[in-house]
Amino acid sequence: MSAEAPSTARPLDVDAVRQDFPILHQTLAGDRPLVYLDTAATAQKPRVVIDKVRECFEQYNSNVHRGIHQLGDRMTTEMEDAREKVRKLLGAAEADEIVFNSGTTMAINQVALGWARKMLGPGDEILVNEMEHHANLVPWQMAAKATGASLKYLPLTADGRLDVERLDACLTHKTKLLAVTGMSNVLGTINPIGLLAQRAHAVGAKILVDGAQSVPHQPVDVHQLGIDFLAFSGHKFYAPTGVGVLYAKREILEAMDPVFGGGHMIREVFRDHATWADIPAKFEAGTAPFIEIVGLGAAIDYVRNLDWDAIAAWEHELSIYAHRRMAEIPDLVVHGPGVEHKGSILSFSLPDVHSHDLSDLLDRQGIAVRAGHHCTMPLHERLGLAATTRASLAFYNTKSEIDVLVEGIEAARKVFQRRRPAASSPHQPLTTNH
Repeated sequence: MSAEAPSTARPLDVDAVRQDFPILHQTLAGDRPLVYLDTAATAQKPRVVIDKVRECFEQYNSNVHRGIHQLGDRMTTEMEDAREKVRKLLGAAEADEIVFNSGTTMAINQVALGWARKMLGPGDEILVNEMEHHANLVPWQMAAKATGASLKYLPLTADGRLDVERLDACLTHKTKLLAVTGMSNVLGTINPIGLLAQRAHAVGAKILVDGAQSVPHQPVDVHQLGIDFLAFSGHKFYAPTGVGVLYAKREILEAMDPVFGGGHMIREVFRDHATWADIPAKFEAGTAPFIEIVGLGAAIDYVRNLDWDAIAAWEHELSIYAHRRMAEIPDLVVHGPGVEHKGSILSFSLPDVHSHDLSDLLDRQGIAVRAGHHCTMPLHERLGLAATTRASLAFYNTKSEIDVLVEGIEAARKVFQRRRPAASSPHQPLTTNH
C-alpha cells in the first residue's frame, strides 16, 4: 500500500471509462451536469455490474446452497465463482478464507464479537488511532469493555500520519490486536500496512485492516503484507450495496466463534446444542446476499480488466491536480498529509463557513461532495472542527470536474462574503436540512 503512482504502459482511457457509468451522463435540477465527487461514500456502478444483476434476477434468481434444481445450481455456482474472484483480488490462500457479509462494519464486528471477546481478557490491549472510522473504533471500545482489555492510541503526526516513531512505546507484548485503516476516509492518509503487520507480529499481536477505502483503489495482497484480518465493502468497489467481505486466515476463522446463528451455518442441531459448519459457511448464517455477491464479482472483473497500474496512476494525477488547484483558493485548508502520502481524498474547510452550507451551495451547482464529520468524531475533535467538506475521486473523474469544483467553491465564497453577518450576530446556517 503506497501513495506513489506506479508507472504504466497503458494509460487509462478516461473518456471510454466514463461511458461505462450511466449515472455520470445526467443533468440535475437547474440543468447542471452531475459532477460526482463522493466515491468514498459510495462508488458509482458500471454498466456490466448493472447488467449482471439484471441477468441474475431475470434468468436464474434462486436461493443458494439449498434447492436441488437448475436455477439453484446456477446461482450457487455464480456466487462461489465470485468468492474465488475475491480470493484472487486479495491474494488469499484459499476461497474458504473469504466470508461474505453486509459490509465493512459487519465484518469488523464479526471479528470483535467472534474473535476479540473470545481471545482477549484483562491486561490485554487493542491499539487504534484517532484517524479511524467509527466502524473500526466503536467495536473495539465495546470489545474492551466486555473483556476487560484496554484501548491504546498510536499518536498521529502534525500532518495526519501515524507516528511510527512512537510505535515501540505503544505496541508491546500486551498488545493483542492492531486495528488500522488502509486509507483514511478523511485525510486520505495511506498507512504502511506491511511495516505495521511486521511490527505487530513481532510482539505476538494480530493486525486488522479496514480496507473500505484502500481496497477499491490499489492492489492489496494479504499474504504479502501479512494481514490477519481485512474488511471491505462492495458498494465502495463499484458493486451493489449490501455485500461486504471479511478475510481472515483459515486457522483464525476456525478458532473464532460464529456471531449469528441460524440456517446454513450449522452442521447438526439438537434440542440443547448445535455444531457448526466448516468455514466460511460457519459465518454466513441465513440467506446470503447472493445477487449482490455476484455483482461484486462482476465489479472485480471490470476493475481488473482496466489495469490497477493505470487506475492508480490516473487517480494520483487527479489528486496532484486537485491539491494544486485548491491551493489557489484563499483561506481554504486541505487537511492531511502531502499528496505523496495519501490517496485521492481531499477534506477541506473554509474559515467561518460550515461544511453543510458549503456542500449545499455546491450541490446547487451539480457538484456532489460529502459534508460532516464522516464518522470520525475523534479525528475532527483533533482538527478542532465540527465538520469538513470532502471531495473523493475515482478513476472515472476528470480534471475538468476538479476545475468545476474549484469554481464552485469560489462562487460559494462570494455568497458567504455577501451574507456574512456582523461580528455581533451569530452565524445563521444557510440550510437546516442536513
